[in-house]
Amino acid sequence: MPRAAAIYARISQDREANLLGVTRQIDDCTADAARRGWPVAEVYVDDDVSAYSGKHRPAYRRMLEDIRDSRIDAVVVWNLDRLHRHPKELEEFFEVCATAGVSQLASVSGDVDLSTGEGQFYARIQGAVARKESDDKSRRAKRKHLELAQAGRWSGSARAFGYDAALRVVPEEAAVIREMAGRLLSGESLRTLVKDLQTRQVPTVRGRPWCMQTLRNILKRPALAGFRSLRGEVVTRGVWEPILSEEESARVRALLADPSRRLTRPARTYPLKGFLYCGVCGMKLVSRPNHGQRTYVCGAGNGLRGCGGVSIVGEPLEEFVTDAVLFRLDTPALAEALSRTDSPRDRSADLLSSLRADEAQLEELARAYARKQISLSEWLIARKEIEGRLAAQRDRLQRTDHQRTLRAVAGQGNALRRRWPELNLDQRRAVIDTLVDRLVVHPAQRHRRTRFDPDRVEPVWKV
Repeated sequence: MPRAAAIYARISQDREANLLGVTRQIDDCTADAARRGWPVAEVYVDDDVSAYSGKHRPAYRRMLEDIRDSRIDAVVVWNLDRLHRHPKELEEFFEVCATAGVSQLASVSGDVDLSTGEGQFYARIQGAVARKESDDKSRRAKRKHLELAQAGRWSGSARAFGYDAALRVVPEEAAVIREMAGRLLSGESLRTLVKDLQTRQVPTVRGRPWCMQTLRNILKRPALAGFRSLRGEVVTRGVWEPILSEEESARVRALLADPSRRLTRPARTYPLKGFLYCGVCGMKLVSRPNHGQRTYVCGAGNGLRGCGGVSIVGEPLEEFVTDAVLFRLDTPALAEALSRTDSPRDRSADLLSSLRADEAQLEELARAYARKQISLSEWLIARKEIEGRLAAQRDRLQRTDHQRTLRAVAGQGNALRRRWPELNLDQRRAVIDTLVDRLVVHPAQRHRRTRFDPDRVEPVWKV
């Protein structure tokens, strides 16, 4: 008679997070253990975790450790497929049980004696059947998603932000998407946008707090422009109304695809961070507080490669740079320079056409490999070249966004000066970024160290 039995319960999907599936399993297993007279020492539950997917199952791993440590000498499950859907997992379970001397495995649907070859053979057969069922289910699901994608139809039961369950546009949510996309393209960060959504208490689809990953996933979906995608690739046009224009969506996706936009980057508190360079060694200045005031320094030591010979107080420098940028926005020279450049809209149209052509070629290449018309090496070589072109086009698309922003603020220096106190840090940096390539800071002169010296700052203008 076992002295300490374990109940293990698992359910693959629990979208409502109400644990009803595992609760039913536990009730049945508890009744079965009571009928056998097995005292239940602990219940191990993995909710919303698939055994087939290979995801880590913390409760299952903890149960194995307890079996190894002889805390458990019997296991009760609702069905054997709750334990494993991978043969290698089943073999590991056999080894752990054999080493610990555990031979009692009961399921509500039948018993398995692990101490006998027949019992192990039966468990392996059950595992193989469960694996085949999972493979068949996965294959059918993939085929179904492909058919839905090719027909331009939605898949999945959960509604997406911006659309209701019938794929009709939700006006309030669509307005939020358009606002967030526009502000992102104007230079604001995901962090700032999320903070604003939280402050305004804009609800998400599931009523959970906004985070940068949630907003990023929403904005990067081709579905917002009316396109159906599958595994990140655009397949065809959808049957729903777009919220963003094709051009705007492509620009947003190109911006979010930039690997330099890390979600884990700390929030900026220094307006000129990234713009300032040392006039001695050429390294970027880093930001450091100094006696309660913002300071930019050429960092040396502790992994920093600067010379340590330049530092400058932040506030007067930031005021000087702001005045210089706003003044330059209203100069006739800037207006004349912009008149000699192509319209960003014309360049965007050409880039979007090239992007669509390369995305279509990438899809065609994948189909050719699936039909075994080309080898894996040929597919990898061709894919690398196409993805290189796509990356270059997305980079050029981002540069056209810079031109758009510059054209939008050119001649607006005085108006921006009045609005400057109302702008957040990202908005201020976006205005500075329209004109400033870099700001070279030279060492202070001995006789001028007591006050801010504008002659130390050498702007390098983009236009």
